Amino acid sequence: MADSSNIETPQADAPATGLKGFVARLGPGLITGAADDDPSGIGTHSQVGAQFGYGLAWTFVLTFPLMVAIQQVAAEIGRVTGAGIARNLRRHYPRPVLWTMVSLLLIANIINLGADLSAMGAALQLLTGGNAGLYTLLFGIVCVVLEVVMSYPRYASVLKWTTLSLFTYVAVVMVAGVPWGHALRSLVVPEIQWNAAYATAFVAILGTTISPYLFFWQAGQEVEEEHRRHVKPLCITPREAGPEIARIRMDTLTGMAFSTIVSLAIVFATAATLHAHGIRDITTSSQAAEALRPIAGQFAFLMFALGIIGTGLLAVPVLAGSAAYAVTEMLGVPGSLDARPLDARIFYATIAVTTLAGSSLNAVGIDPVRALYWAAVVNGVLAVPLMVMMMLIVRNRRAMGRLTLPIGSTVLGWSATFVMAAATVIFFGFAL
Repeated sequence: MADSSNIETPQADAPATGLKGFVARLGPGLITGAADDDPSGIGTHSQVGAQFGYGLAWTFVLTFPLMVAIQQVAAEIGRVTGAGIARNLRRHYPRPVLWTMVSLLLIANIINLGADLSAMGAALQLLTGGNAGLYTLLFGIVCVVLEVVMSYPRYASVLKWTTLSLFTYVAVVMVAGVPWGHALRSLVVPEIQWNAAYATAFVAILGTTISPYLFFWQAGQEVEEEHRRHVKPLCITPREAGPEIARIRMDTLTGMAFSTIVSLAIVFATAATLHAHGIRDITTSSQAAEALRPIAGQFAFLMFALGIIGTGLLAVPVLAGSAAYAVTEMLGVPGSLDARPLDARIFYATIAVTTLAGSSLNAVGIDPVRALYWAAVVNGVLAVPLMVMMMLIVRNRRAMGRLTLPIGSTVLGWSATFVMAAATVIFFGFAL
């Protein structure tokens, strides 16, 4: 998204071509897009499909370019400046702004972690029986251990391949009996309902699509990739910007397209099964999986439940990792998934504390599903000002050097910010 049309690039070895080369260039954008379809997001999309059928499918066409635009902004902040979003806020803007945003991020992430881990525990209970609360805690411990003991290159590779779990929802939609003519038409012909439930569902889709933790994660991952490849930030080496910005665009576009396709698959599958059979009230992803079994069969049930666990194993580290990046950048201390635990104690402590705090919500009597409402409130409060600050950073020459965002991309970024602001106003308008 940075304007690199007139920037010279040095000669380098020819990159791998074909499918192998394409897959090799995927990374932070793909993982970020896949993590967007976390278990709580699956629950939201299941509810949308069950309650409104295909009536809100058009919103994914609207949100796709917006999420691409704002995630590219986050990625370029990391790659160009060599620092994450919180560190850039610390460098260029008042400290109270930084502390407020990081505090809100921590609250929202812990609640989302609780909802995701609970959904994973409930899904495993559906498959095997047993105690869902125990499974929830065990999933939290496993995720923490993996983030602490695995090296960054190996862990990033694991996350990358975990995205394949999302194909389970493509498999589900293929056996759900979707009326494809109606479904595809709904992408371009809105079926708008003028009521509070429809407006709230629209806001919920935006809230699960454009989420603050994804901004911090993708920017932080670009910084990690710089360290792994032993390259300097693009603000120092602007001649290398051409291929790097192209890689970010391709990676982010692919990741967000993948996320959108999977989200639509969930909406289509639940619309063709649950909505078509009069089941309209689904509040969790595990409820959606259970409701699918008598309608779409055992295969659809198994794929849906396994997908919840697979996407959770991807999303939980992203939620906890984004919190760790934000906290260490706010404090100005080292923090990296490639660092040894004793060299980045605050970073790994944040991962452990946020993950285990989320997994404990049920144990202390807090319903994670109900808590998601408050997570949506916090995300709504945080997303818009954070997006505003990101747009200011990416146009700030002190931060970005010669690689400030060009006008066309700036318009898209501000459009995403405006739409999210309007959605937040709508949310509070119906909530109050």
